[in-house]
Amino acid sequence: MRKPRALRPGDRIALVAPASPFPRESFDAGVAELRRLGYDPVYDESVFARRRYVAGEPAVRAASFRRAWTDDSIAALIAVRGGYGSVHLLPLMDAAEIARTPKAFIGYSDNTSILDWLVRRCGIVAFHGPMIDGRFAKGEGAYDRDSFTRVLCQPAPAGCIGHPQIEALRPGEASGPLIGGTLTQLLASLGTPYAFDPPQGHILFIDEVAERPYRIDRMLTQLRLSGLLARAAGIVFGEMPRCDEPGESGPALKPVLAELLADFPGPVLFGLPSGHTDGACMTLPFGVRARVVTGHKPALIIEEAAVV
Repeated sequence: MRKPRALRPGDRIALVAPASPFPRESFDAGVAELRRLGYDPVYDESVFARRRYVAGEPAVRAASFRRAWTDDSIAALIAVRGGYGSVHLLPLMDAAEIARTPKAFIGYSDNTSILDWLVRRCGIVAFHGPMIDGRFAKGEGAYDRDSFTRVLCQPAPAGCIGHPQIEALRPGEASGPLIGGTLTQLLASLGTPYAFDPPQGHILFIDEVAERPYRIDRMLTQLRLSGLLARAAGIVFGEMPRCDEPGESGPALKPVLAELLADFPGPVLFGLPSGHTDGACMTLPFGVRARVVTGHKPALIIEEAAVV
């Protein structure tokens, strides 16, 4: 894996909109927060483009992303928002061009399409972490500054990514390259030239929001029947907010997952707040070696530096 340079104060960070549009006031608040952290956020006017439910035509979004990536003065790119549309960019991107200059790309949700493409097709470490809208825009209560700093600003293994709400659904210990993202996006890629194709022995991180238990069941079943789930050495679920069945009589997601994965041979964790979370979004590096541990304090251990 090729690794981006560690972020440092004064770095120029490009704000890009690969997916859906966003409120201008949220954007401005996120810009102010990045400046407070000591960075220099930059963007071009195309970030404000609108076309129905996406942030401009695919060619406009892809061109903005590529300009930022190939600009030597830019240290990293942060997605403004998820929503829908990042997959439109993939046919318009040049993997060889991107691979020549590794940079940090930070995002989650619909941006899973780009995260997985960067890791699996370009061989570059990518970052499942806070975006501008709803995260940096709301201040440190909405993003976890500690994991952001340890993962992106220090050329050393980030170590333990833990949280009191993380629990083990299956015991054990396993290590491998960390990959994943929003389950809906990973499965939507199957059957395309950009299909999710994880290596044997990986650690799979799964994020989702507002998907009812039967839908999660359907997606995990598809992942199992495709043979992809069997390649995972361990699984880490995010917080999965609003994924319980509505109402008092409906099933909660955790017991459904425990039943679905009862025969999974490796450890399974639930509750790591990266991506969709009602709290502060933690940052995870995709493409580096990580270890899942259960026991007294279940956690994800990042065993390899994500930046240089």
